[in-house]
Amino acid sequence: MKKESEIKIFENKKVRTLWDAEQEKWYFSIVDVIAVLTESVAPNAYWRKLKQRLKEEGNETVTKCHSLKMPAPDGKMRLTDVADTEELFRLIQSIPSPKAEPFKLWLAQVASERLEEMQDPELSIDRALSQYLNLGYSESWINQRLKSIEIRKELTDEWKKRGLKKGVQFATLTDIITKAWSDKTTREYKILKGLKKENLRDNMTNTELILNMLAEASSKDISESVNPKGFEESKKVAKQGGNVAKVARKELEAQTGKKVVSELNAKSILKLKDEK
Repeated sequence: MKKESEIKIFENKKVRTLWDAEQEKWYFSIVDVIAVLTESVAPNAYWRKLKQRLKEEGNETVTKCHSLKMPAPDGKMRLTDVADTEELFRLIQSIPSPKAEPFKLWLAQVASERLEEMQDPELSIDRALSQYLNLGYSESWINQRLKSIEIRKELTDEWKKRGLKKGVQFATLTDIITKAWSDKTTREYKILKGLKKENLRDNMTNTELILNMLAEASSKDISESVNPKGFEESKKVAKQGGNVAKVARKELEAQTGKKVVSELNAKSILKLKDEK
């Protein structure tokens, strides 16, 4: 089953989710939902007691809940109990909380938004635009970021056509591209910007983002031209694509006397914008 992991936000609290593309349904982390509804300091313990009580009562909802791997606080993928939207609605009935009704409305909205986006992909772009604006990004940066998402998708689609696997292989190729154009691995780049789990692209300047797009677009175009066979040949293509952007970066730095790859991250960029 193809599943996409996402973090959803309800009243500034994180809820881990997975979208199952085959079944076209959301799965939600039960302990995250319990943390939202009860504000318990030990949602795992709360869920264990609730699950035991529901089992003793013969409640069928708890028997339908199962476990899926989701990102844990330490960054590793760990099994956690999940429920789909329908199961979660039933489960909420057993959790006394003043937030129950607002949370149900939020659940319904999350479900409907994904179905709407499947019918009209432009809606997902509109929502991304709105979210970035709310975070304070400039419209010029947002336009570049949305374009970078499109270019990244074209590149990963090309990798899939070559039989490459999402996960380690995609991450390795991305790292090769990044290292080739910026002279830094993805990890080194994030350390420079003071990032941990944050998205690197969301913390790039306009110029960094443009060069990263050039590197990924070049990698895709070269791959289509040379038809690499397997992962090893695709690694060579990734380096070639990154080198195209490296040439542009070096020329720009020579003309301006300034380094392109910088320590600036989203917070510092937005702070400078506010000061101006």
